[in-house]
Amino acid sequence: MQYHDYEVFALLLLDTQHRVIAFRELFRGTLNSASVYPREVVKTALERNAAAVLLIHNHPSRNPEPSRADRELTIKLKDALNMVGTRTLDHIVVACEGCVSLAELGYL
Repeated sequence: MQYHDYEVFALLLLDTQHRVIAFRELFRGTLNSASVYPREVVKTALERNAAAVLLIHNHPSRNPEPSRADRELTIKLKDALNMVGTRTLDHIVVACEGCVSLAELGYL
């Protein structure tokens, strides 16, 4: 994901033991943004019967620091997934210069 020249948003879907069920690229965007629809994220988690998820997206700019929009999206998706009993473990931003965990930064 770190080598795309457009933003990609994906889900890593996990079972109750945090074993991987599936990895799904859900949305593709432009150089500096991707439209992410909570309804589609929740739908994907329910279809795969995921107990937990990792949110993952890339920054083509090479800088993995989460933006304000990234932090706001994290909370919105966490709340939507919680409504259906799916736990959000982390949101990871991937870039050429590394990865950043929003959970480690205290946003989850």
